[in-house]
Amino acid sequence: MRNIYLIGFMGTGKTTVGRELARRAARPFLDLDDLIELTARRSISDIFAKEGEAAFRRLEKKILAQASREKGFVIACGGGIVMDQDNIRTMKDTGTIICLVATPQVILQRTRAQAHRPLLNVSDPEKQIDLLLKLRAPYYAQADKVVDTAQLTPAQVVDRIIRAGAAKKQNARKRKPKAK
Repeated sequence: MRNIYLIGFMGTGKTTVGRELARRAARPFLDLDDLIELTARRSISDIFAKEGEAAFRRLEKKILAQASREKGFVIACGGGIVMDQDNIRTMKDTGTIICLVATPQVILQRTRAQAHRPLLNVSDPEKQIDLLLKLRAPYYAQADKVVDTAQLTPAQVVDRIIRAGAAKKQNARKRKPKAK
C-alpha cells in the first residue's frame, strides 16, 4: 500500500490532519520533523541555529529516504521538503502527495505563538510567509491533491482527502464476488 505524504507550509495542519487521517484510515502515522529530532537528538531550531538550513535539509532528505521505504503510512512532512526535486520524486514514487494550503494571514495566526519556527523568527513574519509561499508555490503545485484548510476543521480536511480516494484503509480487504 502506498504512503500518503502531507506537504504544505507550516501551520496548514499537516500533523493534526495526519494524525486524524491515520486514525480514520487505520494506518500508522509518522511526523517527519519528529523523526528528524529523534534521529539528531536535538530540536530543529537547534539544528538551524548551529548548522544552518542547508544541514537541516540534508538530514531531512536522508530521513525521508528512510521513511519512504515503509508502506501504508501517513507521513506529515516539513514545509520546505518540496524545495528538493529528489524529495518530490521520492514521495511520488512511493505514495500520494496531498498539499495542505492556507492564506498567509491564517498561517500567521496559527503559528504566532510558536517559538520553534526558525524561518519565522524575523521582524516581519507575515512578509516572510508570503515570500516563502511564493517561492514554494511551483513545488507545492506538484501535489496530487490540494486542500485549502483555512476555513475547515481537521475532520473536514480528512473527509475531503478520503472522498478524493487518497486514503484507503491499511487493512481493507477486497470483497469476494458472491457465488451464483
